[in-house]
Amino acid sequence: MSPASVIALPSCPPRRPPTGLPLQAGIGLRSPHHQEMLATLPPTGWLEAHSENFFGAGGDALRVLEQLRHHYPVSLHGVGMSLGSVAGPNARHLGKLQALVERVQPAAVSEHLCWSAVGPTHLNDLLPLPYTDEAMSVVCANVARVQDALDQVILVENVSSYLQFAQADYTEWDFLAEVARRTGCGILLDVNNIHVSACNHGFDAGTYLQALPRSAIGEIHLAGFETDESGGFLVDTHSRPVHAAVWALYAKALERFGPQPTLIEWDNDIPELAVLLAQAEQAEKHLQAAESRHAHA
Repeated sequence: MSPASVIALPSCPPRRPPTGLPLQAGIGLRSPHHQEMLATLPPTGWLEAHSENFFGAGGDALRVLEQLRHHYPVSLHGVGMSLGSVAGPNARHLGKLQALVERVQPAAVSEHLCWSAVGPTHLNDLLPLPYTDEAMSVVCANVARVQDALDQVILVENVSSYLQFAQADYTEWDFLAEVARRTGCGILLDVNNIHVSACNHGFDAGTYLQALPRSAIGEIHLAGFETDESGGFLVDTHSRPVHAAVWALYAKALERFGPQPTLIEWDNDIPELAVLLAQAEQAEKHLQAAESRHAHA
């Protein structure tokens, strides 16, 4: 990309995203649990649905989501917008998201701070960005385009990573904070991803938390990780319970940012619904403790 093609955006003061999500713990809506969710309507604060799984004009999955929307606030969480791609958001993809947002009227919409597409080629991964000035311009232009199309603030999530680019003008945390400052977007803080990347790259997770603006945090994610076969890397698999170290970092995040809507993610080796609800109940206890501290502060 030539310097002439970089879009300069004016700085936008951070504002708290109007997510509409309750200050409670929720769970990800996954297909093995659809019928049990409809039959039992278990006590959980809210649901998150992966946007792309509901891009069709009909079908059972969309019917389930629309029915549950009457009982729970819903967040739409995207994995394929590729906010870091130079070509910008795919128009067809963005159009389908617009239609889904109109249909579901979610309490929040979020995407990942990454890239996952080159031209017509889409990669089944959330790849880290080079934290450079050029990438900053690309990401901010893309976030602005999505927010303009949806006519609402979105939340942008930090991803886990297993490599870093040699060239960088920012740390990851300063890059994320600056994207929020320039575009007015919110931050979906994935605490598990911070822990995984901190262990993989040797940075301090507390420094990451301290660098982010309190006013931009609109949601928190918690998930489980595994260790690779060499034992040298943590892998963000979303296939295990939340690790003790991640619970500890979550407590620090609540101290820093106050109570936030919190989601339990579990996408592989999906357990029974009761297991997710138990994890959400544990997060709820952390939230209640944080609310109590802030009430007496």
